[in-house]
Amino acid sequence: MANSTPMSASEFQRVAERADAMQPFLAMEIMERAFAMERDGARIAHLEIGEPEFRAPKVVVDACVQALVGGETRYSDSRGLIELREAIARDTRRRFGVEVAPERVIVSSGTSPAMLMVFSLLVDPGDEVVLGTPHYPCYPNFIRYCGGVPVTVPTDARAGYQLEAEAVREVITPRTRAIVVGSPGNPTGAVQHAETLRGLAELGLPLISDEIYDGLVYDDVKVTSALEVSDEAFVLDGFSKRYAMTGFRLGYAIAPEWALRRLQIMGQNLFISPNRFVQHAGIAALEHGGDAVKEMRAAYQERRDLIVEGLRGLGFGIPSLPEGAFYVLADARRFGADSLALAFELLERAHVGTTPGVDFGAAGEGMLRFCYAASEETIERALESLGRILPELEERCAGTASATEREPGASSGTS
Repeated sequence: MANSTPMSASEFQRVAERADAMQPFLAMEIMERAFAMERDGARIAHLEIGEPEFRAPKVVVDACVQALVGGETRYSDSRGLIELREAIARDTRRRFGVEVAPERVIVSSGTSPAMLMVFSLLVDPGDEVVLGTPHYPCYPNFIRYCGGVPVTVPTDARAGYQLEAEAVREVITPRTRAIVVGSPGNPTGAVQHAETLRGLAELGLPLISDEIYDGLVYDDVKVTSALEVSDEAFVLDGFSKRYAMTGFRLGYAIAPEWALRRLQIMGQNLFISPNRFVQHAGIAALEHGGDAVKEMRAAYQERRDLIVEGLRGLGFGIPSLPEGAFYVLADARRFGADSLALAFELLERAHVGTTPGVDFGAAGEGMLRFCYAASEETIERALESLGRILPELEERCAGTASATEREPGASSGTS
C-alpha cells in the first residue's frame, strides 16, 4: 500500500545541489539595487554593468524590424540560420585569417547559452577546469552547475594578466578537462599574447576561449584568436559588446567538428532555436556595422583615458591601462577592504554603480571594476560624486587600520 503521508513544506522546498552551488552575480545585484533606487527617483551613474550606452547601429535595428514585419517569426534551424552562420564564418576569416566552415558555428540566444552547452559537453561531475583569475564571474558558476570543479591560477597585473602555460601545467591533473581563457578579458581588459595562447594549446587540453570583446582594443593592440593556435578550441563570441546589442541576446560558439552533433542535440532540447528575426540583425551587423564599431572603439579609448586619469586622481591604484574591452579593475583598499560593502556604500551614498572585485574571485577582493562604456558625461558625474565621499572613507579606513594595530597582540616581534 502506498504511503499517503503528506510531504512537509521543507521536503517540497528541497533544491538540487547544482542550484545551491551557484553564487550571485554581484554586478547584477548592484544593478538591480540601482534600478530600485531609480524607481524611487535617484539618478545613478551606471559603471557597474558591461553595457554600452551607445544604441545599436541603425542598420541593425532596421534589419530586425524588417525581418519582424516581414514574417521572420518562426523557428530557425537549432544551430541558427545558415545565412548568419556563413556571415560569421566570413567575419572570422576577415578578423583572424582563419577559415571556418559555417557548419562549425552554433548560434545561440546570447553567448551564455553557448557557454553552458560547451561546459555541459566537456564537464562531468568531479572534472576540473582551469581558469585564470581575476575572472568573469560566471565561469566558475557554469563549471559548478555542470558538477565540475573550477581551478584558478592567479595572474599578475604587472605582467599583463597573462595566463602562463607553466603555471597552468602545475595544476593540471588527470581530471582536468579544459582551460578557459578570455581575451580581451573581463574584468582586466587584458589581451593574451599569441605566445601565451600557443603555450596553453600545447598543454593538450581543449581551450575554451571567450572572445566577446574582440574588436574593442586600443593602442594598436592585436588580438590572437584561439582558432589560430588550435583546431581543438571552442570559441565563444557574440554581438552584445562589439555592436552594442546586449538586449538582442545573440551569440555563438565555434566548435571542433567532433563536438558539433552533440552541441546540436543540446541546442534542440534546451533552446529549440535562436530568435529568428534577431538573427537577421546579426547578419546586418556583420555586413554593415563596421563603421559603427570603429566609432565606438575610438570613443571607448577616450573614455578609458578619462576614467583612468580620474580614478588615479582620486587615489585608486591602476598599474597599467587596459588594452581591450571597456573595464578598469582598480585597487580600492585605501577606501575599504570589503569590496562588496564598499560597492554598495558607493551606490547608496554617491549614486555610483561599481562592481565589487570579489565578484571576479578571491584575487579580486579589495578591487572595484569600473565600466567605461558609459558616456563621458556619466563618467565625469561619477568621478565628481565619488570625490565628495572618498576622503571620508579613506580617513575611516585609515582609522580602522590604526585601531587594529593598537590592539593587544597586533604588533609583531614576540609570540
